[in-house]
Order: sequence, then C-alpha cells, then structure tokens
Amino acid sequence: MKKTLLLYLFIFPFFSFGQQILTLENCYVLATKNYPTAKQNDLLSKKTSLEIEALNTGKRPKIDLNAQATYQSEVTQLPIKIPNLTVTPPNKDQYKATLDVQQLIYNGGLIQANTDIKNAQTKTQQQQLEVSLYQLKPRINQLYFSVLLLQEKYQILKAKQDQLLIKIKEIKTGVKFGALLPTSEQVVEAENLKIKQQLIEIDFDRKKGLENLASLTYSTIDKNTQLASPSIKINSVAENNRPELKLFDFQTEQLTAAKNGITKSNLPKVNAFGQAGYGNPGLNMLDNSFQPFYIVGVKANWNVFDWNKSKTEKLALTVSESIIATEKETFLLNTQLQLQEIDSDSNKLAAIIETDKEIILLRESILKTTDAQLRNGVITSADYITEITNLFEAKTLQKTHEIQLALAQANYKLVKG
Repeated sequence: MKKTLLLYLFIFPFFSFGQQILTLENCYVLATKNYPTAKQNDLLSKKTSLEIEALNTGKRPKIDLNAQATYQSEVTQLPIKIPNLTVTPPNKDQYKATLDVQQLIYNGGLIQANTDIKNAQTKTQQQQLEVSLYQLKPRINQLYFSVLLLQEKYQILKAKQDQLLIKIKEIKTGVKFGALLPTSEQVVEAENLKIKQQLIEIDFDRKKGLENLASLTYSTIDKNTQLASPSIKINSVAENNRPELKLFDFQTEQLTAAKNGITKSNLPKVNAFGQAGYGNPGLNMLDNSFQPFYIVGVKANWNVFDWNKSKTEKLALTVSESIIATEKETFLLNTQLQLQEIDSDSNKLAAIIETDKEIILLRESILKTTDAQLRNGVITSADYITEITNLFEAKTLQKTHEIQLALAQANYKLVKG
C-alpha cells in the first residue's frame, strides 16, 4: 500500500501535465524536489557519515613506524676506572627502528560526544536547507496566482466576445431589414477587435508567467497548461509549524551537544601503549650491538586545571542559547502580526466579493434592458457596448478579488506552516 501511494505521489504531477492541469501543490513538490539546493540534503548526510567514521577510528589502535639514525658529540662514560673491569662506552653513532602502538582504553565518552555534535550540526544544516526551500513557496504563490488571474481574465473576455458575436449577427439582421443603422454594426465590430487585442496581450503575459513558474520549479510546463483553482482551508487554531521553529530547536540542541563535548574533554584519558624495536644500542646502553627490545605500559592523563577555560566556553554557549531564544520569540511575534494582517485583508476581500455579486446582478439586469432597447432602436450600439463592458468589468473585478482572497489564504497557510 505504501509503495503504491509513493508511486502515485511521484507520478501524479507528470500525469497532471499530460492532462495539461497544474495545481499549486504540484508546484511546491516540484520546487522542493528539483531545486539545486535540495540535493544538499543527501550530501550533508553522506558528509556526516564520513566524519563520524573518521571519529570512530579513534577507538582503534594507533600504529606508527619510526626510524632514526643519530650521531652525538658525547656519550655516557664512567668517570673512574675500576680495576679488572672494562666498560666500553656507547657508540657515538646510534640507530633505532621502532613500531609504536597506542590503544585508547578510556576517554570519558569524548568520541561519542563529538559524534553527537556532528549529528546535531547536520540536523541544523538540513533544517536550514528546509527553511531555504520553504522560502520558495511565497514566490511560487505570487507567480501561480498571477498566471491564474490572467487565465480567468482570458475566459471572461472570451465570454464577452462570444456574446458580442451573437449580437453582431442580430445587428446585421437589423441593418439588413433597415431597423438599425450600418454604423451600429461597425461599433460592435470595433469592440470585438479591441477584445482580440486584449486576448493576445493576456495570452503572451500568461505564457511569460508560465515560463517564470517553470524556471522557479526547475521543470517544464507546457504553454497550454491550465492552472487549477486551489481549494484552501484555513485552520486558525492550528499550531505554528514553520520550519524555522525546528531550526531554532536544532540550534539549541547543537549548543547542548557542544556543552557536553566540553565536559567530556575534561575527563581523564587512559591509553595502553607498546613499543617494539631494533637498534644499536638497545635498551641496554652498555651493549654496543644491534638488539631487539620492547616496552609496554599504561598512561593516564587528566588536565585538572585549565584556568576556567571550559567554564568560560560553556558560559559563551549559554549566551548563544539566550540569543536563539530571543530570535525564536521575535520570529513568533512577527509571524503573529503577519497572520493578523492577512486575516484582516481576507475579511475585507470576502466582504468586497459579496458586494461584487450584487453589482453583477444589477449590471446583468441593466444589460438585459439595454439589449431590448437596442433591438427596438431606442439606443445606439455604443450605449450597448458601454453596458456590456460595465458588466464584464464587474465580473473581472469579482474574479480578481476572489483570486486575491485565494492568494491571501495560501499565504496564510505558508505563514502558519
């Protein structure tokens, strides 16, 4: 079932293109998937895995191969002569080759602490990436609804043109039988040509808008693609789920991990070591010959006093946590102000749309009367053109307000997260 759903999610946008239908959600998905910075998410995970793998090598033995040859001006000698005993001093030229092995036994969990820091850093960087991709959505909204408005204006103009074409046929009949003057037909024909010009202008602007939308989503959008009017539901009581809030939380987690790393770095460290070698002299300095030798042991190290360096570093991190807290508080405040402003604009547009509906009803009634008057020769075709223009301008204005409201609602959802 999950595989089927996943397949559907990936195929659906392309299927929509095949049907020349594009939704707002499709644009979000395409931008999130195709935008160049989106590729960084996997790269960050891979980078962290490699860094953690490098950190874990600290648990493995450290092996060094060393060799040296020296010549010294003086060597150790007995200051007195002992009867019946001859002590040959070491050679001034000495040679040594060693294999040194060091194995970590205990370091207070410092490797794990550094691993936690790396993971916290990666989560922060990936969330920063999410924030960057999320910031594309308001730009997508602006482009999407601009193209959608042009699409709706085109349809309204086509409806006006269709009505004029019907009226042109009626006027031609009236002119033929002498009921109307020939200029009546010319006036309506001129208005029809004006509409053709407007349709050409809108068509070019719409293609340009689709090209910009394709560039922003890093996809190919056919010029004949139709944008679907989104159905947006607003939940004003839902919690703020903006990616920036998670970013603030991850930044705080990163600082907490850094504090823990400072604590671990001050704990005792215990290492086992061993050295095997071959040299002249060996460990016996009085034997002037090449001899094998070895040393094994355990070494402990604990920096018991660091002049309050660790304490100061932790205090600095605490200050950074306070800075992040104030940034989060400021972000929430600004977000709330944005939501209030959008909500106010949405209520205003909703009220205006109700008035638009009343205006359209009156304009339709006026046009109906004007149409009858034109047939009876009471008014000129210019008067009819004025009224039909008034009606379709009112319809265009209503559609503009509806799309502005949809844009405001879409932006509200983005601000809310």
